[in-house]
Amino acid sequence: MKMKNIPPDIKSKSINDAKSEIQDILERLEKDQANLESSTKDYQRLLLLNDHVDNLFKEKLNKIRSIGKIQKSHL
Repeated sequence: MKMKNIPPDIKSKSINDAKSEIQDILERLEKDQANLESSTKDYQRLLLLNDHVDNLFKEKLNKIRSIGKIQKSHL
């Protein structure tokens, strides 16, 4: 699984925490109250959060698949 340079403060977030921050960023971007520089930074963070959530889901999927393989081998 390819890991981008995701900062430690994002890597330590749970799926729910990351999802909550993503929602906050989307609300800020939709309100269009920020300047271009701030919006760009928010968008870049949004992408990193999204990559982090995607990686967490992939890890969980791999665990589920490996559990399924173990259970099938015991049948």
